[in-house]
Amino acid sequence: MMIIRLFAKGKGVCMCFVIGKSVNRSPLIFCTIFSLLLLVPVSTAFCSGLKSFKGTRGSLLIAGGTAHLPVMSELARRIHESNPQVNISVSGGGSSAGIEKVGENIVDIGNSGRLLTKDEAAAYALTSIPFAIDGIAVVVHPTNKVSSLSSEQVRKIFIGEIRNWREVGGENEEIHLYGRKLGSATRKVFREKILGADDFAANSKVVDANNAMKVIVSWDLQAIGYLSIGHLDATKVKAVILDGIIPNQANSTNSSYKISRQLYMYISETPTALTRLFVNYVLGSEGHDAIVAAGYIPLH
Repeated sequence: MMIIRLFAKGKGVCMCFVIGKSVNRSPLIFCTIFSLLLLVPVSTAFCSGLKSFKGTRGSLLIAGGTAHLPVMSELARRIHESNPQVNISVSGGGSSAGIEKVGENIVDIGNSGRLLTKDEAAAYALTSIPFAIDGIAVVVHPTNKVSSLSSEQVRKIFIGEIRNWREVGGENEEIHLYGRKLGSATRKVFREKILGADDFAANSKVVDANNAMKVIVSWDLQAIGYLSIGHLDATKVKAVILDGIIPNQANSTNSSYKISRQLYMYISETPTALTRLFVNYVLGSEGHDAIVAAGYIPLH
């Protein structure tokens, strides 16, 4: 598996990357132009945006992490409106599902909020392309009196040691726990950063996606959950200040906010021409704008 990292961007060069092997192997030490890596002329995707799809026909299937959906769906819409001969289907399913589907050649691009596991890296020949930084916010109902928690309080809540809001400064009400399903990178990162070796409480209800989490927490006055910062909506949920740090993408980028991760696209090491065009479009200036508009921090 190759990991593609942003290195530089300059006049006359669309994008320059350091190419390395998987996290379990030592990195290579060279830099190349990403357009050349993907065998796309430098004058296309990065430099021309939607113009690079002119005269192109075909279909593209994208699936995986739900944090990616706003960016992927928006860019797919723009491409199809520019060229109706290109059809792009974007769906969720979770990070693990995205990796499995692209690894099994069921989809062209698998989205994930994490790197491959050792088993996945051994099973699939995939290229990893990080494109954005995203934080994960602890969220409660907007009317909840609790606005700030420590990491330790959050850990005790989600493992079931703290069961009443009164124990952390709220009303005398039972805490209703909501978490993401197995296979979700949001769940995996949250557990690693907050729970450590502990597991989620048995009474935690499972939610399929970030948008679903937002809706459910907005309905339940006693709820607590977690979701991608890019999906926050202050009219529906309140993001809890964690260890005195406001959960936003700027604090995720400078590492002062602890629950953060990169968002990845995974593709075959021998991708189709349309897959290459789409990846280049995501990493170009128009993709950059869509990533920012979705509430994430671009890595390019």
